[in-house]
Amino acid sequence: MRGGPNAIAVATGIVGDEWTLWIVQTALSPGISRYNDWLRAGPISSSVLTARLASLVDAGVLERHAYTAHPPRFDYVLTRCGQQMWPILLTMWSWERSWVHDSAHPLPQVRHTRCGRIFEPVAVCTACGQETGARDVQANLGPAWSWERSIPSATTRRRAPSGTRPRELVAQTMAVIGNRWSAALLLSAFLGAIRFGEFELQMGAPPTIVAERLRTFCELDFLSQLPNPQRPDWVTYHLTPKALAFFPVVSAALDWGQRWFHSPEGPALEQVHLGCGKDFHPRLLCDQCREPLRGSHLQRAASDDTQ
Repeated sequence: MRGGPNAIAVATGIVGDEWTLWIVQTALSPGISRYNDWLRAGPISSSVLTARLASLVDAGVLERHAYTAHPPRFDYVLTRCGQQMWPILLTMWSWERSWVHDSAHPLPQVRHTRCGRIFEPVAVCTACGQETGARDVQANLGPAWSWERSIPSATTRRRAPSGTRPRELVAQTMAVIGNRWSAALLLSAFLGAIRFGEFELQMGAPPTIVAERLRTFCELDFLSQLPNPQRPDWVTYHLTPKALAFFPVVSAALDWGQRWFHSPEGPALEQVHLGCGKDFHPRLLCDQCREPLRGSHLQRAASDDTQ
């Protein structure tokens, strides 16, 4: 829709919702496609499940197929758009395993079935094959860009109450992108904002919300404070190594969003790989065999499996 939410807002609205991600993750597994399947698979309420399934169908992530007419009952099957969300889920899993150490709720390892090894994904530029990080990509604002159009709707950002969250939740990932203002602040930081006023202006949020989000990001070790060279009594905010390591999640979500949720005017962001000068689109490789990864070649490993 011209002038409406752009691909960034739509994508972050989808991937920043805990139950939406859980539904997509379970839909990628065989045997989960019906309403009661999800009710049995996790502590999700009927009202939340109904709302999330409807929103995913509306977004084109799931499609609904009737398997009985009286009473009407449906299978919910991932579309091509939904199937291509696996890089987002994989990069979230990898970042949480590397940077968030929760011994009470450890995330499982994943095996690459092509080489048979436990692996970590490596993000490379599709055009040239070079390993690519946050400092290797330049983001240019596209014709569909504006801050107002890039911030997801508040109605899609509700967090699950404590105790009723999906199993194996990527908790810190949700703390970073599971709130509309958190997602906006993260994008602002990756686009170069370092001063309070820059975050406030770009996000269009009240100062109290900006201050609270900046405090949360510092507590999560996503931002570090340094003295402002122009005003010693002020501080600037800088992405930490932990935040820079989150770049594969950001790039996977942006690439997926701009591939599937086009604005008539064109892209919201145009990313260029500085290493080769071409448009940047991420590709994930297995760090063990260096083969490109595919969603169908990923397998959860047993909890005691290290080979």
